[in-house]
Amino acid sequence: MKNLLVNYFILTIPLFGQVFNGMTLYSPAQAGGGGGGNFYSYLIDNDLNEINTWTHPRGAASMPYLMPDGTLVYPYRVSNPAMNAGGTGGGISTYSWDGDLLWNYEISNSNYQHHHDVEPLPNGNILVIAWELKTAEEAYAVGRQSIDNSLNIMWAEAIFELEPVGSDDVNIVWEWHIWDHLIQDVDSDLPNYGVISDHPELQDVNYGAAGSNGGPGGANGDWKHINAIAYNEELDQIVISSRHHDEIYIIDHSTTTEEAAGHVGGNAGKGGDYLYRWGNPQAYGRGSNSDHLLGSQHSVNWIPEGYPGEGNLILFNNNYTNYSAVFEFTTPLNDDGTYAISEGQPFGPEEPVWLHTGDFHTQMQGGAFRLPNGNTLVTDCDDATIFEVTEDHQEVWSHDHGGGQVFIARAQKYAMNYLGDDFPDYELGDVNFDGFLDVQDILFISDMASGFGYESTPPADYNEDHSVDLSDLILLVQTVLSN
Repeated sequence: MKNLLVNYFILTIPLFGQVFNGMTLYSPAQAGGGGGGNFYSYLIDNDLNEINTWTHPRGAASMPYLMPDGTLVYPYRVSNPAMNAGGTGGGISTYSWDGDLLWNYEISNSNYQHHHDVEPLPNGNILVIAWELKTAEEAYAVGRQSIDNSLNIMWAEAIFELEPVGSDDVNIVWEWHIWDHLIQDVDSDLPNYGVISDHPELQDVNYGAAGSNGGPGGANGDWKHINAIAYNEELDQIVISSRHHDEIYIIDHSTTTEEAAGHVGGNAGKGGDYLYRWGNPQAYGRGSNSDHLLGSQHSVNWIPEGYPGEGNLILFNNNYTNYSAVFEFTTPLNDDGTYAISEGQPFGPEEPVWLHTGDFHTQMQGGAFRLPNGNTLVTDCDDATIFEVTEDHQEVWSHDHGGGQVFIARAQKYAMNYLGDDFPDYELGDVNFDGFLDVQDILFISDMASGFGYESTPPADYNEDHSVDLSDLILLVQTVLSN
C-alpha cells in the first residue's frame, strides 16, 4: 500500500507542479495615501500561511524588498510630504526579520521628495527616485514654454544612491539628474537647443504637461512621474519608468557622479544620457501613433539570469485596450552595453515577445515579475489581488487581499530557500510551513525530488543528508501514514 501511494504521488505530481513554490511579499496600504497607524508587510506561502509579518507606523509608498539575510527594505509615505501626488513616499526603513527597526532615512524637503520605488543594490546601498523642484524661471531658462499648474513650479526627477550610515544617516555616493540631459527646439539662444529627433538620448523639456491643478493631491508640478527603478548588476545599468510619458529608460550606472551629469564616460561612453528608451517614440520625434505601445506603465525590471526570458525587460502596462497587460520584450543590446537604433527610426522592438492580458485592470501602480520556473507574478493594485500565470496564460495561483480602500502596489515572490541558512525555524518535512505534515508536504517534496519546477528548501531534506530526493519522499510518506 505504501509503495502504491509513493508511485501515485510521483505520477500525479505534474498536476500540482505548475505553481512556483515560493514566499510572496507584499504591503497593503490605504488608497489615496499612506496615513498613520498600523500597516503591515506580509510574507506568505502558497497556502496563504503567514511565514512572517512586519508592522509599520506609515503606509507603503510602493513595494517592500526582502534581503537574503532576512532584512526588509520598506519605502513609506511621510506625514508631511513636500510634494503631494500619487506614489508620494519620502522615507525608507529597514527592519530585521524579527521586526526591529534597523535604519531609517527621509528625503522630503524643499528641494527633493522621494516617491514610489527604491532598489536595494548588491553592495548594500539603495537607489531611490526623487522629485527635484524647479521654479518656473528655471524651467523657462532651459527652454520650457509653459508651466501647467498654479504653483508655478516643475518637479523634475533625480536618482540617488544612498549608502546607509548608522541608524539614521546616509552618504550619497552617486546621483543622476534629468535636468542635465535636456533638449529643446524653441529658442536657439537658450541652452540645449537642437533637433529633438536627432537626439533620442536626451529629454525634450517641452514634452508633456508640467503638472496640473487637479488630482487627489491638488495642484502639483509632477512632470514625468517616474514610478519604478531596477538595476542590472551584469550591465551596471538602471531602468526607470515614466508613467506620464509612457516610456521606460535605461541609463548607465558605471559613471561617476560627474560623468552622470554629462554626455561622455561610463562603460557605454555616453555619460548620463539615455542609453535606451521604449514605449512612446513620439516623445523624441520619431515613429507614429502605432509605435506608441505603453500606457501609464509601472514595474519595469530585468528578468534575472537563469530565468526563462533572462535579460529581457518585463513590465505592467496599465492601459492596454480596455484592460491592463504584462509585456515582456527584448532590447537591442550591443556587446559594448549600448543599444542599437537606426537613423531616423525609433528604438526597437516593434512588439513584445510575450504579452499577457485579460480581465484585470488598475489605473495606479501594478506589478509583473518573472519567476524561476517561467511563471509570472502579477499584481492588480487597486483590486488588491496577486496572481500567478504560466507562459501559456493559465492562472495557477491567486490571492485577493480585499479591495475597496486597500491596494497593493506590487508583490514579489521569493524561492523557499532564498534565505538559505538564515531561514526561520522549521519542522523537517513541513514544506509549506503550516504546522502539519500531510499530503501537501508530500506533493511539494515529490515535485522537488522530480525537478519539476520547485527548488529544494531546507525542510524538504527530511533525512538530513543535504539533498532532496526519493528517500526523503518515502520517509515522509511513511510518517504521514503512521500518524
